[in-house]
Amino acid sequence: MLFSLIGEGHKDKLFLYTSIALKYYKDRGQIRNHKIEIKLYKDSLPPSPLLFPGKVTVDHVSNRLVIADTGHHRILVVLKNGQIQYSIGGPNPGRKDGVFSESTFNSPQGVAIRNNIIYVADTENHLIRKIDLEAEMVSTVAGIGIQGTDKEGGAKGEEQPISSPWDVVFGTSGSEVQRDDILWIAMAGTHQIWALLLDSGRLPKKNELQKGTCLRFAGSGNEENRNNAYPHKAGFAQPSGLSLASEEPWRCLFVADSESSTVRAVSLRDGAVRHLVGGERDPMNLFAYGDVDGVGIDAKLQHPLGVTWDKKRNLLYVADSYNHKIKVVDPKTKNCTTLAGTGDASNVITSSFTESTFNEPGGLCIGENGQLLYVADTNNHQIKVMDLETKTISVLPVFRPENAVVDGPFLGEKQKTSPKLPKSAPNIRLPPVAASPGQTLQFKLRLDLPSGTKLTEGVPSCWFLTAEGNEWLLQGQIPSGVIESISSQPAISLQIPGDCLSLEAILSISVFLYYCSTDSNACMMKGIMFSQPLQITSAQPGCIAPVELKYVF
Repeated sequence: MLFSLIGEGHKDKLFLYTSIALKYYKDRGQIRNHKIEIKLYKDSLPPSPLLFPGKVTVDHVSNRLVIADTGHHRILVVLKNGQIQYSIGGPNPGRKDGVFSESTFNSPQGVAIRNNIIYVADTENHLIRKIDLEAEMVSTVAGIGIQGTDKEGGAKGEEQPISSPWDVVFGTSGSEVQRDDILWIAMAGTHQIWALLLDSGRLPKKNELQKGTCLRFAGSGNEENRNNAYPHKAGFAQPSGLSLASEEPWRCLFVADSESSTVRAVSLRDGAVRHLVGGERDPMNLFAYGDVDGVGIDAKLQHPLGVTWDKKRNLLYVADSYNHKIKVVDPKTKNCTTLAGTGDASNVITSSFTESTFNEPGGLCIGENGQLLYVADTNNHQIKVMDLETKTISVLPVFRPENAVVDGPFLGEKQKTSPKLPKSAPNIRLPPVAASPGQTLQFKLRLDLPSGTKLTEGVPSCWFLTAEGNEWLLQGQIPSGVIESISSQPAISLQIPGDCLSLEAILSISVFLYYCSTDSNACMMKGIMFSQPLQITSAQPGCIAPVELKYVF
């Protein structure tokens, strides 16, 4: 260890020391100028329509989802079945207002939607953006495009510098008239909670404020875990998730305060900040993290990034990001327990809450009248759907309508080859089959769905036939198709080329089934692989019985 700097705001000292150290060790011949081979993590990712999705929210009027596709620097509006309705921004970072086809974002996080208007925490642009779905326009409503250090605010939004906004949520000013007249902002960069007035009004203990004003609501700006009855004396540490509980007796904002590994509540009556779960009593200790179910301060979290309020059950769900779990908190008793996730940072796709896994989930929201919990499973590049009534979990199949047939469950662009199945997909190895040149091999799908489910309308289930290493076997033949119904499943045919020599090959039939409950409340995807060893021989051809590809859930 040569040099140590603690905290923030030391850029000049860091650059000065680094430049001196580089010169010193280069002069001594202890640093060599050679190219370092770097393989970007992004280049090794599985194909997916999503890349590190940070936040997700529900339009409760239309049941559409709004997804911050953070790694692709865009906002997606997705129908309930997973079909992309709007894709705004991306694929590269930028900062441009205007029509959808020209607008750009830079690592957006929080999203909130009301009446066809979406507000976006455009995090690395240090802006709050507004998306008008009817006019198909993007505009800036707060921030100047560079990181600010102002910890008070009070200017009109477009003139007010802000710092790393991480989440946004519609809410009220706490007045008796309940209306969404404020956009609350988790301002991670200055460790505060801010407010953007969408209409003229007032904050607790504030004079009347004009529409468009953007200012601090709670937090001193000091990086700490300090609760206080006076909102400006309280301290946060990278607040990254917000959820509003507007009804009595709560009337508060719940805050995922990531760096202190706590969940806090900010009163809408007077701004008082109180502790809910996690952390410890010393406000300067930001390292009291862990993975412990318990009550209040005895519960331990690790860098939670998201919260969402379930007013149907009076419960708060928490994306306990670095523990790779979803937890649930009863704010009345302060009891915090694990709801889903084993704690392993992996992607085991199973219907069980307790056996499922996540990888740094960053955001979550409640939809479908409190039945479904949507989770932005950030490092798995997926939206997971948790049915809180049946206690089952599935993956939302995000797809574009114009290329749904060839877009497998995780593909966002047209592919010439079969999409990849998830690692958890069963691989059924069939008995070997012998065939002669010129013969036709036929496969018959026999797939049974779970009871009480149906194929998802508008999301074509499909199959792909491949012969890795012997692709020439498929030339001039149809290597893929659609499964339109369970009652009438397709037959898959392969004619062995007449000039084929004797050889052994493996045929693979990949099947992707998109299905949902009969009431369409929960949609799921199942991938199945059938492996067929094939021996091609020049012996006298005989009759080949059709091969059944059977799978029962």
